Amino acid sequence: MSSRLSLIIGILCISIFPVLIRATPISGISDAFYRMSIATVLIWPYVLLNGNWQAKTLRYWKPILVCGLFFASDIVVWNLSIQESTATQASLLTNLSPIWVGIGTFLFFPDKPTKYFWIGTATALVGLVLLMGVEVFLTMQFDRAFFLAVLSGLFYAGYIVVSKTVLDKVPILNFMASSMTVSSLYLVLLCVGLGEPLWGFEPRIWGSLVVQAVVCQLLGWIAVSHALQKIDAQRVSLSLLSQAIVTGFLAWLFIDEKITVQMVLGGIIILLGIAITFRRPVNP
Repeated sequence: MSSRLSLIIGILCISIFPVLIRATPISGISDAFYRMSIATVLIWPYVLLNGNWQAKTLRYWKPILVCGLFFASDIVVWNLSIQESTATQASLLTNLSPIWVGIGTFLFFPDKPTKYFWIGTATALVGLVLLMGVEVFLTMQFDRAFFLAVLSGLFYAGYIVVSKTVLDKVPILNFMASSMTVSSLYLVLLCVGLGEPLWGFEPRIWGSLVVQAVVCQLLGWIAVSHALQKIDAQRVSLSLLSQAIVTGFLAWLFIDEKITVQMVLGGIIILLGIAITFRRPVNP
């Protein structure tokens, strides 16, 4: 499968998550734990029974540990930000992650972002503001929810940058199984420590958690990880902005949220910005 097709599939799978969160009225931390733990329980038998496990994966335990903690923290603080503000504001601030990825890549990696990345990022962020609504951007309050959403974007960016370095060296499924195990252990400790509920949910909530684990976590992030093996981390992070477009369409389709001309225009500008980042500098 081509890396770009894999990225598109990953984006489609991940985009379902905000709609499912709206339909899953439980603690954001409990939700995050079950999303990760169910996916972890499902992936390990496949990795072990099919002979996919490679012992060399353990050599990279430090970045894998960091990835697991970053990803789990991203989900938790993003969910908490949504609960304390709005999904729109939280999504807008979390999706600033391409900026952090670009800065991190510029500071710590030899493969520097090109001018097309920065032009594309600026273009896509204009589109994101239009998609979410200019009024949302102008009326933001610099409260706890604001900083949680920004922190979510930082964790998101950190995960993408660090996972890129590991995926160059170990198989995707080895990385996913190991990092999700770290995430699950971290999240269950959070749930127990903070007294978050872990059982007694309705059947429909369990169904939503299973879909989150299988579609959003396993299928979505395995596909994105496959893309990260071939595509720059900066481009992948910016391409993930298109989640907002797919999520908006799904919200209109399933939970009756409105789509306006401004939102459509914002979506088109986001796609234009993503396309700009995939341009290659012309050699003289």
